[in-house]
Amino acid sequence: MQELNQTQIAQRLEQLIELSVELGKRHDTHALLERILLVARGMSNADGGTLYRPSEDGRTLEFAILYNKTLNIHQGGVGGMPVTAPGVPLYDANGEKNLAAVAAYAAHFGLSVNIEDVYKADVFNFSGMVKFDQMNGYHSQSFLTVPMSDHEGELVGVLQLINSIDSETGQIRAFTETDQRFIEALAAQAAVALTNQRLIAQLENLLEALVNLINIGIDDKSPYTGRHCQFVPELTMMLAEAVHNTASGPMAEFRMSDADRKELWLAGLLHDCGKITTPVHVVDKASKLETIYDRIATVDTRFEVLLRDAEIAALKRKLAGDGDAAAIDAELAAQQAALRAERDFIRFANVGGEAMATADQERVRSIAQRRWTGPDGQAQNFLSENEVQNLTIKYGTLTEDERKQINNHISMTIKMLEALPWPKHLKNVPEYAGGHHERMDGKGYPRGLTREQMSVQARLMAIADIFEALTAADRPYKKGKMLSEALHILGNFSLNGHIDPDLFDIFIRSKIYLQFAHKNMDQRQIDSIDESRIPGYTP
Repeated sequence: MQELNQTQIAQRLEQLIELSVELGKRHDTHALLERILLVARGMSNADGGTLYRPSEDGRTLEFAILYNKTLNIHQGGVGGMPVTAPGVPLYDANGEKNLAAVAAYAAHFGLSVNIEDVYKADVFNFSGMVKFDQMNGYHSQSFLTVPMSDHEGELVGVLQLINSIDSETGQIRAFTETDQRFIEALAAQAAVALTNQRLIAQLENLLEALVNLINIGIDDKSPYTGRHCQFVPELTMMLAEAVHNTASGPMAEFRMSDADRKELWLAGLLHDCGKITTPVHVVDKASKLETIYDRIATVDTRFEVLLRDAEIAALKRKLAGDGDAAAIDAELAAQQAALRAERDFIRFANVGGEAMATADQERVRSIAQRRWTGPDGQAQNFLSENEVQNLTIKYGTLTEDERKQINNHISMTIKMLEALPWPKHLKNVPEYAGGHHERMDGKGYPRGLTREQMSVQARLMAIADIFEALTAADRPYKKGKMLSEALHILGNFSLNGHIDPDLFDIFIRSKIYLQFAHKNMDQRQIDSIDESRIPGYTP
């Protein structure tokens, strides 16, 4: 058997070095596996080869790639046909180790197996191989099977080569000891590369699981915010892809790699993670008097006290003969009707809305001046200062202090995300997630950034965040707007420096709003859209 000369050994060493460099650069597992097998086959001049990977449950060796030059077979890998061969069981029906199959034997014991002629070997069961040969008119002879293990000795794969061809005679020969040592070295390098990929994938899965864990916490705390945390990243990615596919105009040069997409997706998932620190009664404040509970019930009780006090006073006057009974009843009815009207008005004022009229605010303050006797027996104003402050909120249900608490979530988001040691390919997550409340004119928060100071990703997330908030129908404090109204508001935002007009143009032109609406909005909110009437957009 001809051994390698010094030149051939040097060539193989060079192949190993080149493969080592290449393995460090490849990120596609299928391409990596294919490259490993092809280099191993070329290095040993093997006619064919197989690369097995352990199944998820660790009970089977599954074919990752199957290659045979003579039979022109290429299954698995990057360009191959789908693998049709069944896997190799690592254990039998009784749970005992399968030692009859050479690949399983090598996997269990971590040992290479070099067989000169499988038809003369009686240690392993090659009945499947014999059947394969008969069906395909092939002759399998020499086998080299090498296990691949990680730094902890855990099986990563099994590399199996078939029929080493003598370069001078063209005849099948046995794999030499030198062949085996080189393939073992290659397998060791390949195991490191595959392990690194697996660890990276596990870390990325862990990171995404932790992100989802945060969103589960927010969702459990506030189902309204949780739904928002799902939809904003979805809409962000839809718009990002539309911008990526734009071939003309100001955004024509924007492109994303798969790594960029993953970075933006994570930022979308985490864009409101700071809300985990916001009190739930502020996040979900459905009425103006709501804190831990809606204090309107307490105010209702006071009205009930006033109604009864009026009735008792009237009865006392009747008993004392102080005036005509009919006149007293009429006066009581008018007094109670006024109290009930005020109670209904306070209930209405407590709901909140787009805007509260100044006259209604003054009426609340007037009602607050009523006097009533509390449980302590002391006369006091009907409404406390805090209740008046809440009931006279002009827009929505939040006081200025509560609005600051809500707005602070973005500062907390930035603080939380910037505290994490992000890897290089995810380093922009804090900037993307933390910029969705900034404005193009610098009047946003928390940093007052302008359009030029923001990334495209942060700018498009701002549009996604606003559109989802406008159309959301599950908020306890407002109704979801009709699609046309939401687009009208966004259009005005594009004109007044709130959102990026170039991205808004793509949002409309690519019909992203309509795709999202049909998938996620209440169908009753989707009305007819005349794009020519949308402010800031020119069809």
